Amino acid sequence: MPFIDIESNLAASTFTEDFLKKLCACTAAALGKPQERMNLVVKPQLPMLIAGSCSPCVMLSVSAIGVTDTADKNKEHSAKIFEFLTKELGLTEDRIVIQFHALQPHQVGKKGTVMSFL
Repeated sequence: MPFIDIESNLAASTFTEDFLKKLCACTAAALGKPQERMNLVVKPQLPMLIAGSCSPCVMLSVSAIGVTDTADKNKEHSAKIFEFLTKELGLTEDRIVIQFHALQPHQVGKKGTVMSFL
């Protein structure tokens, strides 16, 4: 049950339903998770600065159980996600930052319980 959060200073119109569906497919494939388990949130038009510049940028956060817990896994995830974002948003790699967070099953609630019991 991965969580993908995007913060950006790009216009809200950039993040169309089509973009969200493509991002869902990309991140699900990168993480090896089914698309129906993905959760995405986009926060556009934020005042943002990356590397000393307020030029167009994206900060993406990936939180997941069991697939973001090693450098080797995250290196692979990062490459796939960067490829998608640079292509779809027209940003250079230096305008994108990704954070990976490893979740434990007891840290994710669903259906009135936590993933440990599902």
